[in-house]
Amino acid sequence: MADDGDPRDVPWHPRRRHTLIGHEPAENRLLQAINTQKLHHAWIIKGPRGVGKATLAFRLARFLLDQSAPTNVRSLAVPSDSAVSHQVASGSHPDLLVVERAFDPKTKKVRSEIVVADARRAVDLVGLTAAAGGWRIVIVDSADDLNDESANALLKSIEEPPPRCLFLLIAHRPGSLLSTLQSRCVVLPLSPLTTAQTEQVMIEATDGKRELGSFAQLSRGSPGRALELMESKGATAFDAFQRQTRFKPAAIIEIASGFGPRDATSDFTIFFDLLMQWTADWARKAAHDGGGSEMARAHRDISHSIQRTNALNLDRRQTVIDALTLLDEALKAA
Repeated sequence: MADDGDPRDVPWHPRRRHTLIGHEPAENRLLQAINTQKLHHAWIIKGPRGVGKATLAFRLARFLLDQSAPTNVRSLAVPSDSAVSHQVASGSHPDLLVVERAFDPKTKKVRSEIVVADARRAVDLVGLTAAAGGWRIVIVDSADDLNDESANALLKSIEEPPPRCLFLLIAHRPGSLLSTLQSRCVVLPLSPLTTAQTEQVMIEATDGKRELGSFAQLSRGSPGRALELMESKGATAFDAFQRQTRFKPAAIIEIASGFGPRDATSDFTIFFDLLMQWTADWARKAAHDGGGSEMARAHRDISHSIQRTNALNLDRRQTVIDALTLLDEALKAA
């Protein structure tokens, strides 16, 4: 990705991924539908963020767009050196459209939602004859980002689809989608991967050039999350937190030193996402043994502190110090 380009365009973007790990049942279900010529025209691929939903969607798209794909097959794999693979990887296939939040190269920001103009591009595509004479495919990544207007625009095409058109809606929170949209789609669930499977995905995505174990464990079965964490100072700081056996003031200050007073917003968010997850897990585990109240209070107080810091743009370094001090006190009182 260029420094001034779309931050989502990373080397391991799903459109460039050819290996699908840990989701064989989902692929087999799609293969059965293809081999029996009963492939529904609209699917919601649901599951936690980063587990491989988009990878599966692009894998299916490549297979259907590849005019050399045989029938009665046992895999959706298409050779990475095929013409279709190159077109999908570069985002240039004329019969494949990815509907996502738009990136503004001037502001270098991604929109907060998918607007109706983006959805209408899908309507335009399915209204045309396929350039390659085969399928026309729309991947919505993610459907959670549709606003009401764009969702309704997309719904019209899904309700009355032309022949050989396929809609693949990626959803992290499918319950938030329009009920009418959900009712017209087949739901294909994906589950988190094991830590070993997550490591395997990361090794292939990064050529095994990094120490990946801790990031795979922190991701809780989401390779996409693990790859994001791998690039984050926030995850590195959390890993340093986990390695502490005692929270001495010097150690707390050292962990907090990676956060500027009011910068490093993404790293700050990732660090506290992981820290709050750790705190909640600790409190739940202690509650089973009749304790955990101190850690539960720490979780509440840290949550309020994060909200106040973000709302008032306060010193993030000090917020980290305060949070770790609270956790130290809670652990001593437990």
